Amino acid sequence: MSRAFVNEDAGKDRPDLPDLPLSAHPNFVTPRGLADLRARLAARQGELAALRARAERLDKLPEAAAERDIRWLEARIASAIPVDPARHDLTEVAFGLRVTVADEDGRETTYEIVGEDESDATRGRIAPHSPLARALMGARVGDEVTWPRPAGALSLEILSIAHADDPTA
Repeated sequence: MSRAFVNEDAGKDRPDLPDLPLSAHPNFVTPRGLADLRARLAARQGELAALRARAERLDKLPEAAAERDIRWLEARIASAIPVDPARHDLTEVAFGLRVTVADEDGRETTYEIVGEDESDATRGRIAPHSPLARALMGARVGDEVTWPRPAGALSLEILSIAHADDPTA
């Protein structure tokens, strides 16, 4: 028989999608970040169950994508290193704390150092391995730190340190 008539994909009932990359950094998480990962996992598992319950299942790509996402979320949860920010005193900037800084022009900005999966620049949440977080970690109120940015270094003064759930901060 000619090779032209052999279906090499026979028996393959779902597409293979490459796994999502896992970070090489330690997976520190806040309690909120861990809860969010667990909620995302539960939601994706629910979506997968709904996809598998479809009457028409010719397109297996959505199922494969959900399975891939579930594997990634399970790996992130398994590698999580929970850190309770409430255990930190507020003498220096640490993981899970909120810090307010002033730049050279006096503009104030507040950042929260959170886990990589929880980081969101639009909400002022930064990952602990980012250049800004590395510059802030260990600093105390009144200290001046240098944030090495591609646009040029920026000097920041630490104005306050608070717990993230503190509404007065």
